[in-house]
Amino acid sequence: MTAAQILLPPKLVPVFLGEAMYRGAYGGRGSAKTRSFAKMTAVRAMMWAQEGREGIILCGREFMNSLADSSFAEIKAAIASEPFLAAFFDVGETYIRTKCRRIYYVFSGLRHNLDSIKSKAKILLLWVDEAEKVSATAWTVSIPTVREEGAEIWVTWNPERKKSATHLRFRASQPEGSKIIELNWTDNPFFPKILNTTRLDDLKNRPDEYEWVWGGGFRTFVVGAYYSKALVEAKAQNRITFVPRDPLMQVRAYFDIGGTGARADAVAIWVVQFVGHAINVLDYYEAQGQELSVHVQWLRDRGWGKAWVILPHDGAQGDKVFATSYESAIREAGFDVLVIPNQGQGAASARIETARRHFPRVRFNADTTEDGRDALGWYHEKKSEDDRNVGLGPDHDWSSHCADAFGLMCIHYDQPAGSPPPRERYRSSGRSSGGGSWQSV
Repeated sequence: MTAAQILLPPKLVPVFLGEAMYRGAYGGRGSAKTRSFAKMTAVRAMMWAQEGREGIILCGREFMNSLADSSFAEIKAAIASEPFLAAFFDVGETYIRTKCRRIYYVFSGLRHNLDSIKSKAKILLLWVDEAEKVSATAWTVSIPTVREEGAEIWVTWNPERKKSATHLRFRASQPEGSKIIELNWTDNPFFPKILNTTRLDDLKNRPDEYEWVWGGGFRTFVVGAYYSKALVEAKAQNRITFVPRDPLMQVRAYFDIGGTGARADAVAIWVVQFVGHAINVLDYYEAQGQELSVHVQWLRDRGWGKAWVILPHDGAQGDKVFATSYESAIREAGFDVLVIPNQGQGAASARIETARRHFPRVRFNADTTEDGRDALGWYHEKKSEDDRNVGLGPDHDWSSHCADAFGLMCIHYDQPAGSPPPRERYRSSGRSSGGGSWQSV
């Protein structure tokens, strides 16, 4: 019997050799990871069928409304590319199976089909492609369904966030018995010339997204993000570097608050010094669901125990449960506190425009502000879901707490006494940062 030759990127070959519970690859576009894993699912199905095993190969994605949203087309193309596989499989318009009927492919979305996944019998292989967006709940439910002797779980994804459930589960702390590697276009000897043309165009015209799309880096910017260009310029101008504390200058801690008590929303803190015309950002902190005492202790532990704490206007409001306020509680903890007055209608737009104006004077301490810079690079406008694509103002998501505290800092830089800024300063000529109109504060 003649052995079949299977063409794979050389770096990927060890992933499929030997025993492993988990196999996977993550990286940017053009690495051939999806096509390679699609082909290897067929190779495994063929091997298992020849051994007399019966079961299913479950191909999952976070969302799947139809076969068009699944890996069906990739697997079909991979089988057609190898004559020995094409001869072994029965491929129809809506199904893929071995001709002996021992192994079937099943395609399923994980988010809305968790109960049905639990009932799947004899899963020999679970392959999750485009796995970056798979939730922790989906992983928790789907992984235990793979319980046949010798069954495996394969994962392929383009990294996006360091805090994604997929990154935390399969890359930040790889499970025992796993073979998971980074694979990029530079590792693909079959990388097509036409795709290289696209890559070079992105490098030239979309540099802020290049590392994420092609290099396997995390997505630090979103298209249309308010501060993406400013952050790219800060990096190019070496303003993301080591920034020492000036012992003669006042340390300021700018908060975005979520209420007091364990039920609180996310709290964000930027630790900053104004040195001459420069804004030196020394540290960043964010936590969710923690008592105020935890945030205060962080300031002390990091050496910011004498910082001047600047709060947004709601810092003076009493908490509905604990009948206290951030302002009073932080004063009692021994800090000087300033509450910035309510900036009124258009406050969010004012913060964004002011931050953009002052960004060229900002210097970030690289090692201690990475999480904050990630959030600033993500902060973007929310768009209507219809065809009009109308801007609806800043999207209130995980990045907005960080961005609000940063904007508060820039507002205070303009008005150090904490008074509302002159109305003319933030008056728009009819367009906000997101394309909609807004009234001056």
